[in-house]
Amino acid sequence: MSRILAIDYGQKRTGIAVTDELQIIASGLTTVNTVDLISFLKEYISKNKVSLFVIGKPKQMNNTASESEALIIPFLKKLEKQIPQIPLLRIDERFTSKMAFQTMIDGGLNKKKRQNKALVDEISATIILQSYLYNK
Repeated sequence: MSRILAIDYGQKRTGIAVTDELQIIASGLTTVNTVDLISFLKEYISKNKVSLFVIGKPKQMNNTASESEALIIPFLKKLEKQIPQIPLLRIDERFTSKMAFQTMIDGGLNKKKRQNKALVDEISATIILQSYLYNK
């Protein structure tokens, strides 16, 4: 089988999570500088079979698109053009950053580690992916 890769897109950093090959477990992979994201994804798929990109869709509480959606749309167009063989699926990402932070607290991470924004992004991507797996 193949993996599913989740993307928590950010203006500076992007969190990445992947499933195992059986698509059962979501795990944080890394955080990438957003400017390097497409090249990272190309490199990753050259070594791993990926069948789907799950990308967070930021929304307001009233279900309208968040301001950051305007930053994601150009990335999605570029991703579809650069890697057309892998379909894209958008998942509501409301509260993922808060859930990631709470996960860090519950996991016993100290205050210094909880301030690591890259780790929050990676955990957020994992939550997005786990949400997809749970609801598919």
